Amino acid sequence: MNRFRYVVLVLFLIASSLAIAQSTPKTVVAVSGDGIHRILKKNGLDPVKYYKAFIALNKKRLGPKNGLFIGTKYVLPEKEANENAANNRTTTAEKPGPKTINEPLFGEKYASITMEDESLSGAIYYLISGHGGPDPGALISKDKKLVSEDEYAYDVNLRLARRLMSKGATVYIIVRDPNDGIRDQRLLPIDYDEVNYPNKRIPRSQRLRLRQRTESVNALFRKHGKAYQRLIVTHVDSRSVGEKIDVFFYHHKNSKKGKSMANALQNTFKKKYARYQPNRKYAGTVASRSGLYVIRNTLPAMVYIELGNLKNTKDQKRILDYNNRDALAKWIFEGLVDDFSQQKN
Repeated sequence: MNRFRYVVLVLFLIASSLAIAQSTPKTVVAVSGDGIHRILKKNGLDPVKYYKAFIALNKKRLGPKNGLFIGTKYVLPEKEANENAANNRTTTAEKPGPKTINEPLFGEKYASITMEDESLSGAIYYLISGHGGPDPGALISKDKKLVSEDEYAYDVNLRLARRLMSKGATVYIIVRDPNDGIRDQRLLPIDYDEVNYPNKRIPRSQRLRLRQRTESVNALFRKHGKAYQRLIVTHVDSRSVGEKIDVFFYHHKNSKKGKSMANALQNTFKKKYARYQPNRKYAGTVASRSGLYVIRNTLPAMVYIELGNLKNTKDQKRILDYNNRDALAKWIFEGLVDDFSQQKN
């Protein structure tokens, strides 16, 4: 073989190798906690831009609702060649887009949060949903399925947390589930894998459970010193089937700040009922109570919320419908915003 043909052959082989290397798709193996948004973000890809492409490449490897399977290999979409350059170009005419933050605890659909403003900057909230882990709370059978209090209180808490974070608040979700997320379902399946912040197993003993979450809140409270700090505890009550109740609130008998927050929440609910249910008077109450362990032993000003009677068929409409759970979270959020504004003035 003469020298010219040798050089041509070598160049051809190099070019072929480069082409093969460039065309070989990059793959990743899903680990615990991964979802499509998270796995794209970890690999430098915009979750919004590449979400559909990821699904198209991996549709045979995805579970229900496009969930990922731990240990499964997934193909990543090819990043556009000019994307980095485009992202790095700035001019004086360009304005940055709205800031977004990511919270995997909210699930695939709701993980990305657009920061609307910083009106709650400096506010710190601790959110405890009742029961959790080995204790599901009140239980009922609905449409031949067993549903529990803790799943619904938790869903409302996540929706509330997301709204607070969108306004710049610091939020600690004390009772947390690693894989439930915000769920737009009527009947939420029961599980027992909730943990206590940051990632502690929840004890079976009720007293130890309450002590654990109380100690978590108090440790964080001491860490944040004199900042505006509030605790919201959310439950779904369980009474006789025929007893319909409106959302009502408890606070510690000696806490002026807790009472003020409870009143702000009650006033918000009164206004909402007057607007959306003008023919029905809102009867939710505010009362002091110090006998409950969490109310008695936590340090931040706090409010204890009962969302309704899980056993009552009319209250179930408020609790089981995810649109109504979202409205509950929104109204609680608006009441908390009012309380924060009053405390600042």
